[in-house]
Amino acid sequence: MAAATAHLLAFLSVLTTMAALSSVAAGGRMTDQLDILWGPTQLLNGSNGGDDQTIGLSLDRVMGSGFRSKTSYLFARIDIDIKLVPGNSAGTVTTVYLMSEQQWKTHDEIDLEFLGNLTGQPYTLHTNIFANGSGGREVQYRLWFDPTLDFHTYSIIWSSDEILILVDNKAIRRFRNHWDVGIPFPVYQPMRLNGVLWDADDWATQGGRVKTDWSQAPFTAYFRNYRANGCEPSGSAWVCGQGPAPGGGDWLDGGAAGLDDMKRQEQLKEAEDMYMIYNYCTDSKRFPGGFPTECGLA
Repeated sequence: MAAATAHLLAFLSVLTTMAALSSVAAGGRMTDQLDILWGPTQLLNGSNGGDDQTIGLSLDRVMGSGFRSKTSYLFARIDIDIKLVPGNSAGTVTTVYLMSEQQWKTHDEIDLEFLGNLTGQPYTLHTNIFANGSGGREVQYRLWFDPTLDFHTYSIIWSSDEILILVDNKAIRRFRNHWDVGIPFPVYQPMRLNGVLWDADDWATQGGRVKTDWSQAPFTAYFRNYRANGCEPSGSAWVCGQGPAPGGGDWLDGGAAGLDDMKRQEQLKEAEDMYMIYNYCTDSKRFPGGFPTECGLA
């Protein structure tokens, strides 16, 4: 707890230097906002002078591919449109995630992983949250549409109060900040957005029972319309954009997705009742001695 308290105090010190001086938002050309890190990729320019770029990440038997945001953020709303691998994508994982650049044992991370499937079967959205090196907070959902036919918008809203995950501006998961009772929460380490397409056939599809069919390779997922509205480094301070989120509302002040809290609660309940297929907070086999403390908190 002493180390956690020290980190939290350091975070609060940083907050005192923040100023809402301007709207810091990324949009437009993907290559202005993202760096291609490795692997086979495609860059497709749109019809309006190239501003509506699309990045295709591909996976073959040799390697996958990935990108990373040029900017790191301390709290942000991230939106990106993705069209997932069509057909038999079993064994593949398309992922977007925020991750800190600190050592692994203390790293923070917010994951959205799309687990591949056999043709005609629904995709699984696997979410997880790491804070101060501690993860294991997996919640999974079945997507209620075919994510390979068109682009859909996937969002991470990360503030000092909570993390929200949205699909097409619909809230599906919330993780609140409960530092006050000793539960780690990502509040002091800046993070960058990463996008990766990789092979995980040891676990991704039906627990690893269905392997990657390399005769279907290369597998390709497409990304476009990356938007980031967050707190960016500016010298010794952080400048926080507070522009409106898609659908209205101020992400930093709690107006995420333009929804009041009652509507957001309705969306979260619908996601839990209709689309959730796994929740670590109800896995009694995994936690025979009692669930993690945050599972009993609102």
